[in-house]
Order: sequence, then C-alpha cells, then structure tokens
Amino acid sequence: MSPAVLSEVPEETGSSGAFERQVSAFRDRVSADGSTGFPAEAGRYHLYVSLACPWAHRAIVVRALKGLEDVVSMSVVDPIRDGRGWAFRDVRGAELDPVNGFSFLSEAYAATDPAFAGRVSVPVLWDRASGRIVNNESADVIVMLNSEWDAFACAGEDLYPPDLRAEIDAVNERVYETVNNGVYRAGFATTQAAYGEAFIELFDTLDWLERRLASRRYLVGERPTLADWRLFTTLVRFDSVYAVHFKCNKRRIVDYPALWGFLRELYQWPGIAQTVDFDHIKRHYYKTHQALNPSGIVPLGPALDIDAPHGRG
Repeated sequence: MSPAVLSEVPEETGSSGAFERQVSAFRDRVSADGSTGFPAEAGRYHLYVSLACPWAHRAIVVRALKGLEDVVSMSVVDPIRDGRGWAFRDVRGAELDPVNGFSFLSEAYAATDPAFAGRVSVPVLWDRASGRIVNNESADVIVMLNSEWDAFACAGEDLYPPDLRAEIDAVNERVYETVNNGVYRAGFATTQAAYGEAFIELFDTLDWLERRLASRRYLVGERPTLADWRLFTTLVRFDSVYAVHFKCNKRRIVDYPALWGFLRELYQWPGIAQTVDFDHIKRHYYKTHQALNPSGIVPLGPALDIDAPHGRG
C-alpha cells in the first residue's frame, strides 16, 4: 500500500463482509507487586494514545480519574492516519514522540516484535526500562490503571470494585460486541446483510441501555465504574461520527432521554471534558476512511448542547 493511500482496515473484513476486529498482540501486565515482571513504578511507563480513538480514550479517562498524570506519562498521535499508520507530528493537540523519537507508532511495534504484521492500534502502554510494549489491549490497560498504581494515585475511586465485577463484566460483554465494536461492524461492513445484523444488534442494545438507565443512575452500582466509562467513549462520538459516517442512523443519542442525560453527566464529570477533542475525533474519521468519505470533507455539525444541565441529581 502506498503511504499516500488512506487506511480502510480491509484485512479485518471477512469473506461474509463482516468486520472482524483483530486480537491484540501484546498482553503482558503491570502489577503492583512486580510479580508479572513489570512492576508498577512512577515514571517508568508511557501511554501512546489518540484523542480520536474511543479505545485509547478509555485509557485517557481512567488515567485522569485515578490522578496518574504525573505517574504514567502520555503523548498523543496525529489524528490523521494514512497507510503508514498512526504518526507523531507537531500539530494541534498532538506532538512528536518524546520517549523514543519514533516517527510512527509502528516503530514501537517493530521494536517489540520485528515479525509483527497486524494493524497498529492505540492505546499502547510502553515500558521505558525494557524498551518494549507491555500491552496494547485497552480493556487490560484500563484495569491496570485502575488498580496497579494505587500507591501513587492522587485521587479516584475504585472503578472495578470486586463485589461488582461479575455484573460489570456481563454489561461490558454485551456493550463491547454490539455498541463499542458494533458501530465499527456497521461502518466497515461490506455487505448489506453484515451491516444489517450489526445495525439491529446495536440499536437493540441502545434500547436496552436506555431502559436500564431510566431506572438507575449508572450501569452498575452507585458510582460510575469501568462499565460506564467504556460506554461513554462510544456515546460521545455517536452523533458526531457514527450516526452519519458509519450509517448508524436509526436514532441519535440525543433522541434517548436517559442515555443523553447519562452522557452529559459523564462528560461534565470533573476532569473529563478536557479529554474529549471533537476536532481530533471528526478529522480522524472523516479524513481517514476514504472509501466512506471520498471528499474528505469534515461536517461542521452537529450542534450538541453537551454542557447543558444533565438533571441526574
């Protein structure tokens, strides 16, 4: 593929036309006691993220909620991704790589496994001491950020409390497949049947979430947990991107009273609004997926009154 050609992730579309997300390649763990070989230390680990990507956004949110900004450093890639993948550029809201001087995130993957041939994704948790990726699976990274650096954390509740984990896991399983990944299954489908299946499952789950949040403030328990924040990073992109760009247009989040209030409350949670960059989000999706948006024009709307009072107590 020429570097000038924008990536469409075709290698993750199966013969049926359904989008099939690749399995994360690096799944080592940081541990508070060091038993995994990667001990939690201040200043040792670095997060490579994109402000555009909902999977990376999860890690950004949990890092902020746990007060780990001075413990686990972070840098942001350019939202515009071409055939060479995520790049480090000195553009608004992004920067050159301050840790390794890489030009592209693919260099971190090659440094960890020279034989790696998959799609380069974010977030990436990098270990300065060993010069390699520890983990590139967002679900793992947010669990580690929630607990393994607690000796260094400046603030924040436990987002994955033991007594709620079974219920959190059950909610996450459905939401991951049909909402978090469901919007991509719809957007990257190459047959009507694959698109239709993803579309129906997506809105069935959004309807289920609307009913659930109509009778409770959060998805599980009395405070936001990882279940809420994993949903949040998809919801906050929905009306601006997924409803139009990925053809998920049965309803918008603003059309769901409970979900819309829930989204506004989490957006207004201390420290969260500054993790959301709609410019990065919209420019990434509308300029990167050339087959879905050949003109590369970025929509000016929608107007979202996301700062309006959420009315949830």
